[in-house]
Amino acid sequence: MPEPLKNSYNKQYISRLTDSFLISVPSFDVDLFHKKIFDDDWEGRELKSRMDHIAKMIYEILALDYVGVLQLIKPVCEKFGGYEAMFFPHIIELYGLDFWDESMIALEHMTQFSSSEFAVRPFIIHSPLKMMEQMLRWATHENHHVRRLSSEGCRSRLPWAMALPEFKKDPSLILPILEALKNDDSEYVRRSVANNINDIAKDKPELVKSLALQWLGDSKNTDWIIKHGCRTLLKKADPDVLAFFGYVSRPDVEVSDFLMVDDVIDIGEEINFSFLLSSKNSMLGMLRIEYAIDYVKSNGSHSRKIFKISEGNIQSKSKSIRRRQSFKNMSTRKHYSGRHVLAVIVNGEEVGNVSFRVR
Repeated sequence: MPEPLKNSYNKQYISRLTDSFLISVPSFDVDLFHKKIFDDDWEGRELKSRMDHIAKMIYEILALDYVGVLQLIKPVCEKFGGYEAMFFPHIIELYGLDFWDESMIALEHMTQFSSSEFAVRPFIIHSPLKMMEQMLRWATHENHHVRRLSSEGCRSRLPWAMALPEFKKDPSLILPILEALKNDDSEYVRRSVANNINDIAKDKPELVKSLALQWLGDSKNTDWIIKHGCRTLLKKADPDVLAFFGYVSRPDVEVSDFLMVDDVIDIGEEINFSFLLSSKNSMLGMLRIEYAIDYVKSNGSHSRKIFKISEGNIQSKSKSIRRRQSFKNMSTRKHYSGRHVLAVIVNGEEVGNVSFRVR
């Protein structure tokens, strides 16, 4: 099993953090900070809880007003990056709502080292128009991390983040930001735009379809963004979206030679399967090929997960496909015993399936 992300906050990491504070704050109480961080509840805390705890203890140990704390943590945050250092902008999320100007400057600075995507959300909820005007200004910033923040921070369904229910109902304040970033030089930024669109598609699919019609053909960047941003609608086999990309509903294909190497596997093993797709016409043509697994849940019901195999114009009458799928338990998926189903999906249509047992 991989090391849990929460264990990134180990004693070595916290020591590096205190060493960095000591450079600018010689009076920083290292022993007290360690004692407060690794308290009796530490082992039971998960990643976000540990992040929150570290932010609160920094604020407590520095024992200054909010603006004073900002002046001390801004140079320290430059020495830390990745998701681990998101406790720095979290301090702004916790204490900075009443200090708008100072907080905006700090969020812009900190996101260049560790993303402020979670920390901006209380500001959006508190003052949506004011904050989205700020986000739109960030969309033209010279630093690509800041530009990405303007899109990532306002995603309506950002994983692990505070919800933005008003943006699920009406994402119109998001659209000018996406428009400003749709041809950004950075793939990192463009990917955020696509993910933002995919979030919108889950609540407002018709809006995304309208956006797709406007953007498709504008540039290679916008074509890629729309394709990636419509991935949920493609998985749902929305006929309009399939047609945008040249995939017809009910393709003239058939599946044969559907083979499972084992019809019974143990949790922790993998299944190996293969099948042959054949055209009833001269060639297969434009196909989006996927497979789905109906996983058994803890209560005995099933939950379908779809995996993409390939997509494109296949200039042959048949195509043989082999795949494998792991049934190792992961932090994102736990497996349960029972009868599972594996289905082949072509252009959103299920064209064949086979069952197998997991024990």
